[in-house]
Amino acid sequence: MEKTLEKTPRPLKNSGVVVSVRGSVVVMRFDNHLPPIYSLLHAGPKKQIAIEVLSQLDGHRVRGIALTPTQGLARGMAVEDTGGPLQAPVGKEILSRMFDVFGNVIDRGEAVSDVEFRGVHRLPPPLSRRSTKSEIFETGIKVIDVLAPLERGGKAGLFGGAGVGKTVLLTEMIHNMVAHHQGVSIFCGIGERCREGEELYREMKEAGVLSNMVMVFSQMNEPPGSRFRVGHAALTMAEYFRDDEHRDVLLLIDNIFRFIQAGSEVSGLMGQMPSRLGYQPTMGTELSSLEERIANTDTGAITSIQAVYVPADDFTDPAAVHTFSHLSASIVLSRKLAGEGLYPAIDPLQSSSKMAMPSIVGEHHYRVARDIRKTFAQYTELKDIIAMLGLEQLSPEDRNVVLRARRLERFLTQPFFTTEQFTGLKGKLVPLKDALDGCERILRDEFKDIPESALYMIGSIKEAKVDQAPVQPETKHGGEHEKTTHEA
Repeated sequence: MEKTLEKTPRPLKNSGVVVSVRGSVVVMRFDNHLPPIYSLLHAGPKKQIAIEVLSQLDGHRVRGIALTPTQGLARGMAVEDTGGPLQAPVGKEILSRMFDVFGNVIDRGEAVSDVEFRGVHRLPPPLSRRSTKSEIFETGIKVIDVLAPLERGGKAGLFGGAGVGKTVLLTEMIHNMVAHHQGVSIFCGIGERCREGEELYREMKEAGVLSNMVMVFSQMNEPPGSRFRVGHAALTMAEYFRDDEHRDVLLLIDNIFRFIQAGSEVSGLMGQMPSRLGYQPTMGTELSSLEERIANTDTGAITSIQAVYVPADDFTDPAAVHTFSHLSASIVLSRKLAGEGLYPAIDPLQSSSKMAMPSIVGEHHYRVARDIRKTFAQYTELKDIIAMLGLEQLSPEDRNVVLRARRLERFLTQPFFTTEQFTGLKGKLVPLKDALDGCERILRDEFKDIPESALYMIGSIKEAKVDQAPVQPETKHGGEHEKTTHEA
């Protein structure tokens, strides 16, 4: 078993007093024994206020950050040391339930019993225990499985600004994978809207997949200390299923940027000098302490899919840059594609995966993916010429590239199960073999005589029927007009 960071034996009863309260920052005095860093303290009239120690000021005073609101806390009030760090519940009983950062159930059900509590500050698995195998993790979403395949036991990021479909894509992955995934799924909501948590819980219950799922939430209106620790609590639960039950775990985090943002707030409150663009100077270390615990070991794998909000669509933002370095697959969402009605709005040229190598995915898959990227890259270069001169001025070869790329764009769209009620289109789960087959046939120009719209929002290529094609929102690229579809 991995050891927690808490090692020293502690007195059973250790109490102190509150010296000062500044918002969420509390300074406390202990005369007998100074609580170590990361100790959880309780204060307030009913001991309802939880405080985590983050620094020791001198031989008798500590400074901590409150994980709960500090209303009612005053100077001179008693503080009790719990004798350990913040703890999360683990065990089979937590399945199908929803928790907050303290392990309290928030699904209006009865409190869980027969569970063990473990400290949330744990070390990553040592290198000697890590698995070196590379396996593909299928999602049933064409554009991801073909161009940016996920790794079993790896970390994948969904990058995008506000409103481009990160949460929808994450919810669709849950729907597709929880039903076919034999392990346990843990959803961690960091600083998200309470509406999203309630909707997800209801959808998973209706889909009948809640029995193998755990949800952990810290909402937007909660203090930064709570939002900063909820990811560690969810990981502690995931590690139990991997290490003790020897099961594979799917860990979904929405949104890792909120974790970095909460850390930045905590850092500012604690008086640390800000770094680039106002982020905390310890951002790299804090993110690594979370990400490095997500690993594929000899007992099981934790596969993580994380939504990453990109401030102002700026991929050079330190939060996005630091997150990129930890991932085995990066799925980038494009506002331009979303505006054209091409969902999922995944940018095929910016998205990438370390799995997309011939030795892992196979020579055939690698060749098809490379040809798709090449076609899209050529199409991007030709867009300026089309905007100025029109499609007719291109050479026959270039015109074929454009038509091929537009058909690929539409074939890589897909109706989602989670959006059925809004689009009226039945959701599709497409095996990798069918997705590759469709892309290959489009690259061979087998569908050049059928309208582009016949390939829009379908599953496998067999569904491409001219008479039943769903209507796509009209999009034009400059001088490009309706003749580009070669419709009769």
